[in-house]
Amino acid sequence: MKNTDKEKKGHAALTVIIAVAVVAGVSLLPLDRLSGGKISDFSLVSDIIHDSLKTENEEEEARVEIDPVLAKIIKADTVSSTMTISADSIQDSIPPAVQVERTADGVLPIEDYTADGRGAYRLRQAISAGRFARMAIVGDSYVEGDIFCQNVREKLQSLYGGSGVGYVNMFSEFPGFRRSVKQSGSGWTAHIAGKKGSSEKYLGLSESYFTTEGSAWSQYKGSKSPAHLNEWNVSRFLFVASAATNITASVNGVSTTYPVSASDSVQEIKVIASGTSDFKVSVNSSAIKGLGVWLDSSAGIGVDCMSSRGFSGLTLANISQGLCSQMREYVDYDLIILEFGINAMSPGQKQFNVYSSKMAEVVAHIRNCYPESDILIMGIGDRGQKKGGVVKSMNSVPYMIDAQRQTARASRCLFWDTRAAMGGEDAIVEWARTGRANKDYIHLTHKGGEVLAEEFANALKLLLR
Repeated sequence: MKNTDKEKKGHAALTVIIAVAVVAGVSLLPLDRLSGGKISDFSLVSDIIHDSLKTENEEEEARVEIDPVLAKIIKADTVSSTMTISADSIQDSIPPAVQVERTADGVLPIEDYTADGRGAYRLRQAISAGRFARMAIVGDSYVEGDIFCQNVREKLQSLYGGSGVGYVNMFSEFPGFRRSVKQSGSGWTAHIAGKKGSSEKYLGLSESYFTTEGSAWSQYKGSKSPAHLNEWNVSRFLFVASAATNITASVNGVSTTYPVSASDSVQEIKVIASGTSDFKVSVNSSAIKGLGVWLDSSAGIGVDCMSSRGFSGLTLANISQGLCSQMREYVDYDLIILEFGINAMSPGQKQFNVYSSKMAEVVAHIRNCYPESDILIMGIGDRGQKKGGVVKSMNSVPYMIDAQRQTARASRCLFWDTRAAMGGEDAIVEWARTGRANKDYIHLTHKGGEVLAEEFANALKLLLR
């Protein structure tokens, strides 16, 4: 009986093998040509692989989520902007797109769509005059952890002088991720744009502020790498105090307590001390709303990194103009760089008119907040998508870059094609293979940030000539 059962199982297995072999053999025939087109060619192996990868690809696409703020706008299908910037309706007043090529030295230039071709006029003026120049790179998770920004800062400070990491928030849940500063702290609650419990009244360019139920502290220590971050000489803490209190600031372990009066306006505690490598702020009152700490030099150039994971840039249209105006008295910007777009994309998407129109409104609002600042839009870097089991550039990438370029043109600001600097089509595949990008085929590694920063710093240097 047992042998009979084994024989039946063996016959069944043999039948399956023979059937698969026959179907596989037929699949190799040019059926389309032999039947005059009545029977389509097929491949058993490729069809099986395709079916298995189809689910994988669908899951990959399902994981691509756009900024919920943008998703809500798209769903409502309302575009309040009066500025039409689609490629089919470019106005005569909007400068034509610039076809840029790498220079003989291999530099990919920044495209200049500013009025009268002023370029980065304010930054150039600051450097020429020898006053402290400041840039802000405001972006999404692409620059999170100071990636890219820290190397831009290092290269520019090597060229034009300066030290210090610039802006740092009051508290980070993952302080070790950022290598450019050694940060610690406790007692702070973060309030971020668009999140429940946050008030736009206290949202500046960083789109965040911090509160405490009582006592809280933040401490920042210098880093030896990248260069120019180990020591600085100007430490400042910006805040709003709803009631009178005391704030203690410590420099290299030496503490001073400052009496603070109640005010609806932004206040500053500023400590100037050469050789500062350790700065600490301590508060003992729930009346304080911390806006951030800035660690700088008194001359040269500073680069602030302000990143928000998952943002598309649209929430910047809601930052407080009044707050920014007050903050400008202490921290102003010569150049503001906007790095967004990754969180506004989905596979197969070709139309970004809603996004580019809204980003034009963002640029206009930032100009109201920082009227003297020049603005540069960074095009998105290359982004990968699995296609048939092979990673290629997401097909939406060129359309997003075109929309960002249109925004720069309509808004009369600067534009830099990040993806072109990376190498263009399928560049992200090579970057991931060589360790310059993560295997999510989106974000840069520290190594990649350094390479891209070299490209950008050279382009900015060319613009500042």
